[in-house]
Amino acid sequence: MNTLSPSVSDRMRLTADAVEARLAVLLTTTPGADEIARPERLVAAMRHAVLNGGKRFRPFLVTESTALFDGNRDAALTVAAALECLHCYSLVHDDLPSMDDDDLRRGQPTVHIAYDEATAILAGDSLLTLAFDILSDPEVQLDPARQIALVRALSRAAGIGGMAGGQALDLAAETDAPDEAGIRQLQAMKTGALIRFGCEAGAIIAGASEADRQVMRRFGQTIGLAFQLADDVLDITADAAVMGKATGKDAGRGKGTLVGLHGLDWARRTLCDLVDEAGTLLLPYGARGAVLAETARFVAERQS
Repeated sequence: MNTLSPSVSDRMRLTADAVEARLAVLLTTTPGADEIARPERLVAAMRHAVLNGGKRFRPFLVTESTALFDGNRDAALTVAAALECLHCYSLVHDDLPSMDDDDLRRGQPTVHIAYDEATAILAGDSLLTLAFDILSDPEVQLDPARQIALVRALSRAAGIGGMAGGQALDLAAETDAPDEAGIRQLQAMKTGALIRFGCEAGAIIAGASEADRQVMRRFGQTIGLAFQLADDVLDITADAAVMGKATGKDAGRGKGTLVGLHGLDWARRTLCDLVDEAGTLLLPYGARGAVLAETARFVAERQS
């Protein structure tokens, strides 16, 4: 049972509400400057993909890593909204029949089921593009050099050497099972890269030192591994109704996972070790790092 403390739980809920409100404003049919028009069906599909609840975990990492370094919260919420658009694009495409072929996401029909496959592809494309539109907006309250650093970091996390590359490796793993090193690499790319960005983004937003930025990268890598490991455990043990999506698919497709290699007991011990490792990284920040340390525990103990 997850025992997330009330203060962290409240902060996560407040961030989710704030990001949801910001996304609702961004995802309208009103054209922005230099846009010609926004087709209603396409926007509706994008809103279906994004405004459907969810913990907003990656946005929470952005706001809390920014708070760790006393950065601008409003700028952090904008960056968080951009990251969530990009994350949701990846889910829309990952659910497609040519990818993981899922009918359910967050307890609702996936975009290609609710609309159609072509619209789902275009909705994902549009969310990916919108993420960088948001991130590069001159109205973001950041020094331009920091905006450029964020654009570059998110590009690297999302692209061929990050999430998209990890998805390609994941598809290949269905026919050519990777060894443990291969599994760790594809998971670090497909799942871990965006989580790492969420943690590093706060240091960039706040103009923290390069040393601090590297600590946050390592923290993000650690909880990214924990997130995927917990996900693999849940794929075996959780009920689909609780998860809001199909479970048991990795085993059904013969995909290699660390849990499949080492078993549930090993996975649970490793999750405890990763929580400790994440907490150790935050020790230099004292009490200021308590929320993120508790977040690492949430990642390992989550039930959905």
